[in-house]
Amino acid sequence: MNVLVVGGAGYIGSHCVRQLILAGHKPVVLDNLVFGHRGALAPSIHLYEHNLGDEAAVTRILRDEKIEAVMHFAAYAYVGESVNDPLKYYFNNVVATLHLLHAMLAVGVNKFIFSSTCATYGIPTQMPIVETMPQAPINPYGQTKLDIENALKSISRAKGLSFATFRYFNAAGAAEDGSIGEAHDPETHLIPLAIDAATGKRPPLQIFGIDYPTPDGTCLRDYVHVDDLSRAHIAVFDKLNQPGTGLFYNLGTGRPTSVYEVIRAVEKATGRKVPYTTAPRRAGDPPALFADSSKAVKELGWTIKFPDIDAIVATAWAWHSSRPEGYR
Repeated sequence: MNVLVVGGAGYIGSHCVRQLILAGHKPVVLDNLVFGHRGALAPSIHLYEHNLGDEAAVTRILRDEKIEAVMHFAAYAYVGESVNDPLKYYFNNVVATLHLLHAMLAVGVNKFIFSSTCATYGIPTQMPIVETMPQAPINPYGQTKLDIENALKSISRAKGLSFATFRYFNAAGAAEDGSIGEAHDPETHLIPLAIDAATGKRPPLQIFGIDYPTPDGTCLRDYVHVDDLSRAHIAVFDKLNQPGTGLFYNLGTGRPTSVYEVIRAVEKATGRKVPYTTAPRRAGDPPALFADSSKAVKELGWTIKFPDIDAIVATAWAWHSSRPEGYR
């Protein structure tokens, strides 16, 4: 299948491009390289460097490449920034995505796989989180993702678009061979920050809150390997053949991991201590967030190759140790 991967030079998108190739598909990438990296893609991958909201350019790509399905990873995803600059997030995450969907419908591309987030649930009242629980985002980032989820429902009913929405928990890790991985600027994810603290690349790690009602007092989160995420996106293809299909899946391991447990996993992988300091809780940080992904397992036959934090961190360390400057 010819697949347009929007945001395919970014962290999750680039891993999905590799998994598409392994599964026998032909990926084409659209990325403006604001956060993506050309070096994350094999030289043979056709990269179109355009903005998502350039509907004329997107329409040409869809036609010229005979695209059959679109995967969308091109969202801004910094929660704090979304609070301070909501218009930036609404223009990119909502308006530009609507331009993409409009272009798809214009040329008859009717299969869409959307990268969403567990942030659409806000602060849940129970664990684990299942797909039918109420969605009440507490920041503009989560709200923009939910806005697109709702738009997809309406477009599907009206136009026959088939779509799958994946609500990620904490994407983590890197390709097993260490060739591509996580390289954000700024970096906000715990595992690369802990690795950089252990190697002296950054100051000591800062832990926000050690008095949560959890076994060790730190937040619990559900870390899922980026390649496992990618394989779920490909497994859903066969479910989208019926026009008007709308599917929603959580993607996580269902195994909550604390901040201290991540630190221990990084120390095990690197053989170095992770220096850290502690600080008060951040507003809006729930004590625990973890998924019930049994729906994806049952309906898609999704399997998790990296079920524990040690295995995930080991792949992250393989990347960071071989490419300490990332893609530079």
